[in-house]
Parts: sequence; C-alpha cells; structure tokens
Amino acid sequence: MQINTNFIAVLSALLLPATVVAQSAALERLDNSRRHHEWVSIEHGGRTVECFLVFPEVADKVPVVVVIHENRGLNDWARSVADQVAEAGYIAIAPDLLTGMGPDGGKTSDFPGSDAARTALYKLSPDQITADLNASANYAAKLPASNGKTAVAGFCWGGKQSFRFATNRQDLTAAYVFYGTPPEAESMSGIQCPVYGFYGGNDARVNATVPETKQAMEKAGRTYEAVTYPGAGHGFMRSGEAADAKPTDKTGRQQAWDRWTMLLKRI
Repeated sequence: MQINTNFIAVLSALLLPATVVAQSAALERLDNSRRHHEWVSIEHGGRTVECFLVFPEVADKVPVVVVIHENRGLNDWARSVADQVAEAGYIAIAPDLLTGMGPDGGKTSDFPGSDAARTALYKLSPDQITADLNASANYAAKLPASNGKTAVAGFCWGGKQSFRFATNRQDLTAAYVFYGTPPEAESMSGIQCPVYGFYGGNDARVNATVPETKQAMEKAGRTYEAVTYPGAGHGFMRSGEAADAKPTDKTGRQQAWDRWTMLLKRI
C-alpha cells in the first residue's frame, strides 16, 4: 500500500492544536527575522533575569518597549511580539519572568509544557515581578541605541502586569494593556503615564472590569483609553495571527496592531 506523505503532512498539521501552530509560525518569524536578537542576563538584588532583546533597523536612537509575556511564559510567540515591536522601529526587551523557576533553576523553555510554566508563574511574588521588570527597563534604557524613553506592554497575565507596573514606575511614557485586568483602584493614583487598553468583545471575564477601571482612573485623574474589538476572543493578538484564525480575531488583531503602532509614535 502506497502512503501519500503529503496528505499525511497536511492532515497532521490540521490536527495540531492552534497553540502549536501559532508557536511554529512564531519560530519561523524569528528564524527569518532581519533584526538583531540576543539574550542578556541581567543581575539585580542577588537575582538574575534572562531577557530577549531585539534591536530595530534604524539610524537614530529610539524608545524602549518592555514586552511582558502571557501566563505561558516567554515562549516563541512572546519573543515574536518583541521582534514585531522592533520591526516597527523600537528596541524591545522581553524578560523571562520565570527565570530561575524552571526545572534545575531554568527558565520558560526548560518547563515540560505550558501548563507547568503557568503553574509556576502564579507562584511568583509581586515584588519579584516588579524588580525583574525594573531591572529590564533600566538595562534597556541605558543602551547606547536608546533615547531613554521607556514604555511597557503586556498580554493576558502580562497585560495585568503592565497595568500594575505603571503604578510602580514613575518614568514610563505609556502602558499598553492587552486584555489584562487592572490593579487595585487605590494604587492608580501612582500612575503617571497614559494607559491604553485593548480588549476582545468576547472576553466577559476581563471586560467586566473595564467600567470600574474607567471610573477609578477618572477619579484618580489619570488617562485611560480602552477600545474593545467586536467578536474577538481573549488572546486575539496571538490567535489572530494563525492561518486559520477566526475572522473576528484576525480583524481585531489587525485593528489593535494598527492602533498600537499609532500610539507608539507618540512616545
């Protein structure tokens, strides 16, 4: 019996989970990127955080964007976002906040799977997260290619952390919150930069927090601009990149990306 290997390959691809397909596409982007990538080990307070650093192809000094990963850790998709930010013209630094938490003191890539990484991530202390983010931001802001301005962006769990980081760091120029929940209302008065929210229409868990967030930020006298993309689900910035993405996720992702790049030009 003759086996059609092309048919088997196509069938196997169709049966792969969407997250696996997305990771494969992200890795392909990274492998084919024209931009300079490197890993840096940043030491602070007796701890080391591993960061993925990407430089844009530009002639002048540019701002830094700290990219905070989802609750899956710093996987290939999160690194591909950093590459896309650099492609847009900014230095991107993506800290692996699971550094030292993996098997044998490893990082995200050392976990056996995303479930194990997720379990470990929710054990992180807020103080450690803030310290890692500050160390990453400080390192990147002092790079010779940086103009010293720093913004933060995060996705899902990272969206929550980007919002929270804005309450802890006073020199941020902007915080971009992709479908993340807000910090405690009483901490919002500490935010000095504008906060821009990106939400999927089919994400009731997160969207239920938006009205109160608007009220709390307004009460604190802070800028908060939230946009909801109709029909997009939670994680649409990742799922919207897939070849078989739902039309609403794909459209939401493109509209959010267009908005984000427009906002980045303001920093």
